[in-house]
Amino acid sequence: MSFRNALLGRFLSYTEFDTQSKLNGKSSPTTSGQLKLAKQLEQELRTLGLENVKLTKHGVLTALLPANVPNAPTIGLLAHLDTSPECSGKHVRAEVIENYRGGDIALGVGDEFISPVFYSFLHQHIGKTLIVADGTTLLGADNKAGIAEIMTALSVLKQQNLPHCHIRVAFTPDEEIGLGMKFFSMEDFVCDWAYTIDGGEVGELEYENFNGASAKVTIYGRNMHTGYATGKMINALTLACEFQQAFPSDETPEKTSEKEGFFHLSRFVGDVEKVELHYLIRDFEAQKFEQRKAFMEKAVAQFNQTKGLRQKVELEITDSYKNMYQTVQRVPQSIELADRAMRECGIEPLHKPIRGGTDGAWLAEKGLACPNIFTGGYNFHSKHELITLEGMESAVNVIVKIAELAVENP
Repeated sequence: MSFRNALLGRFLSYTEFDTQSKLNGKSSPTTSGQLKLAKQLEQELRTLGLENVKLTKHGVLTALLPANVPNAPTIGLLAHLDTSPECSGKHVRAEVIENYRGGDIALGVGDEFISPVFYSFLHQHIGKTLIVADGTTLLGADNKAGIAEIMTALSVLKQQNLPHCHIRVAFTPDEEIGLGMKFFSMEDFVCDWAYTIDGGEVGELEYENFNGASAKVTIYGRNMHTGYATGKMINALTLACEFQQAFPSDETPEKTSEKEGFFHLSRFVGDVEKVELHYLIRDFEAQKFEQRKAFMEKAVAQFNQTKGLRQKVELEITDSYKNMYQTVQRVPQSIELADRAMRECGIEPLHKPIRGGTDGAWLAEKGLACPNIFTGGYNFHSKHELITLEGMESAVNVIVKIAELAVENP
């Protein structure tokens, strides 16, 4: 039974929901579109015949597909409802490119395009079906592809009556702003281990991630008419630029790779009177992670001491997530099963670290191993985001195979 058209249809319908999360949002979920998509998925899960379907007021959707063989383990599958606040997710107009012939891909009628000159991975996808947006928004494959792949895999397991383990499903809001698990109930997601379906290229199998924190530096100034500013004005913008110079210039996202950590100045907001600098702090090693936080504390203390400001620079650091590796190590079958499933689907697994975080990192802190599996997408959080339909099909096949293999090796 082919599920290709159903998979594509699901994905395209989900991209029509504006689910972009909102930084500093006052509600949970932070945007109403996430709850609208969750309600749509709730109905689809009920139609598929899943049990214990539950949607909370905070947009957390969980359900259970019971095993159809005895003595089966329980695995979890997760994907998030929201799209990144870094790029517009409103009025997404997806475009399906069949039989990609190579070369540049024009996005809509504007000046945006995707070129293999910049994105060499496109050479691997000649002849495939590509899905892109029109150059005015992101596509939303992160993570609506993961949602479509999970829903399609559930449908395949049900319709074909394939032997499978117990499967708990969870769709969460606001993952992109680190709030995906704020109102998540472990009681509704009791399983032996789980997988987030939130990775990139086909074959990705990830179970190490950054330790992550965010930091806000607030610098205060004193405004004054420029004609009378001599000896009186304190320009917070100038101070902020000077403060930023204390950071190592080669420890940024664009100059690091693999397991190298970084500081990332993600937002610079303010005026002469007040500036806020928002940073991401990332490192795979716990000790180096703590050293990075200590570096920021020292930088602020030294700046205050050197400048002698009447109103001192303020620093607020908030931990976001920890490296899941230690937890996953204790449940090696979570990795071994996914690896075997990919190989049996003709896919070479790509064991690699995540230069980011997932809801699985939070679950790992609670003791639940939760590696991350590919969706088949690229260039997430940007107008150049794309995904291949073949990659999405591969993800569905891997999910189904994991469910099957789990009952062979309970």
